[in-house]
Amino acid sequence: MSEQLNEFEQMLQESSLKTIRTGEIVTGKVIDVKEDEIVLNIGYKSDGIIPRNEYTNESGVDLTTVVKVGDEMEAKVVKVNDGEGQVALSYKRLAADRGNKRLEEAFNNQEVLTAKVAQVLDGGLSVVVEESRVFIPASLVSDSYERDLSKYAGQDIEFVITEFNPRRRRIIGDRKQLMVARKAEMQRALFERIQIGDRVEGVVKNVTDFGAFIDLGGADGLLHISEMSWGRVENPKKVFKAGETLTTMIKDINGEKIALSLKFPEANPWADAASKYAAGNVVVGRVARMTDFGAFVELEPGVDALLHVSQISREHVEKPSDVLSIGQEIEARIVDFNEADRKISLSIKSLQNQPQVEEDVVDVDVDAVAAEEE
Repeated sequence: MSEQLNEFEQMLQESSLKTIRTGEIVTGKVIDVKEDEIVLNIGYKSDGIIPRNEYTNESGVDLTTVVKVGDEMEAKVVKVNDGEGQVALSYKRLAADRGNKRLEEAFNNQEVLTAKVAQVLDGGLSVVVEESRVFIPASLVSDSYERDLSKYAGQDIEFVITEFNPRRRRIIGDRKQLMVARKAEMQRALFERIQIGDRVEGVVKNVTDFGAFIDLGGADGLLHISEMSWGRVENPKKVFKAGETLTTMIKDINGEKIALSLKFPEANPWADAASKYAAGNVVVGRVARMTDFGAFVELEPGVDALLHVSQISREHVEKPSDVLSIGQEIEARIVDFNEADRKISLSIKSLQNQPQVEEDVVDVDVDAVAAEEE
C-alpha cells in the first residue's frame, strides 16, 4: 500500500512539472557552479547543465567567476536528455540568437556598432556582438593597406554591418567606410579653416628622399626637401621621423594639394644679410662643396658664398680641392654682395700679405743712391 502511495505521489509530482522541447528558452536558478559547468534548476524533472563551451566562445573562462549559486538565468534547450538523464542547455546560443537580432537591426538601420576584436585572422578581424561573430575582411579594416593587423587585438573598434546572412554564417562588417566618411568631413573642415601663411601642427606620416608627408588631420601636406630649412638638407630621413609632431607653415594650396614650409620669414637669414655681408667685411665660413671653378662656403644656414679658385691664394691653385677640404673653416673677405640675386663673392687672397718685391726694390734703390752719394 505504501509503495502504491509513493508511486502515486511521484506521478502527481511529475505531472505538475512542465514539459520542455529542444530549442525552447527556459529560465532557471543556479544550484551549483563548477569551473567548467553550471547546473540549473529549470522546474523540470531533471536539472539543466550548461558546459563551459556552451556558455561563452572565450576559452579557459572559470565559470565560478562569472556566475554564482542563486543567480537566475535563461538558456536554450539543446537536448531534453543528454544521455545521462539531464537537460543539455546553452547560454551562448541564446545570446547568439539575440545577437543576430541585434545585428539584423543594425544592418537594416545602418547603425554604427562598437565591439572588441576577439580574434585576428589571416584575412581580417573577428568581433563578437552578444555572442554573434562578425567578420571584418582585411580590405575593410582601414582606409589604407595594413600588412599587420595584430595591433587591433583586444581593441574596441567601430563598424557597420554590410552583409547579413546568418543561415550561411556570413555576417560582414566594414570599418573602412566609416574612416573614409570621417576623413572626408575632417578634410572639408580643414580646408575651410586654413589659408596660405597659416602655421599648422601635424604629424610626420612618411619620409621620402624628396620630402615628408605631414598629416594635418583630414589631409596630408607635402614638406618638400627644398622647404625644410633655410639651409641645405641632404637627406630628409636623417632629419625627420614618422610619428614626430611638427609645426609648419602653409606655403600653397592647390585644390586638395597642400605645400608646406619650414622657412619661417622671421628666421630668413637674408633679412639682415646686407649689413652682415657688406663688401669689405671679413667673415668666417665652412666649406660646404667644391667644383673645379671654386668652393661654396656656408656663412650660416641658408647663406652660401662663392670663393672662386682665383681668389683662394696669391699663388696659383689648379683646383680648390688641392688646398681646401669639405667642412674646413676659413676666413675670407666679402668682395661682392648681390642681394637681388642672393649672391656673395669671397676672397682669401685679399687677406694675404702683399709680396715683398716692391719693398726690396725700394731698399735696393736706396742703397744704390747712398753708395753713389758716398
